Amino acid sequence: MDNAQSEKIHAEIAKLMAETQKLNAEANKFNRETFWYPVAIATGMIGAVATVTALIIKLV
Repeated sequence: MDNAQSEKIHAEIAKLMAETQKLNAEANKFNRETFWYPVAIATGMIGAVATVTALIIKLV
């Protein structure tokens, strides 16, 4: 194996490692979003129910 082939292999390895890091970052982002979206929806629903309840209490 000569120097050019060795450099080509090292460049390919570096490229694959960078792609792996990018995919891991995207997977982590997706996992965080998957967790927080239901929390945000639940918070909004609780706020809506609290608002409706407060309005009903004031009207009654």
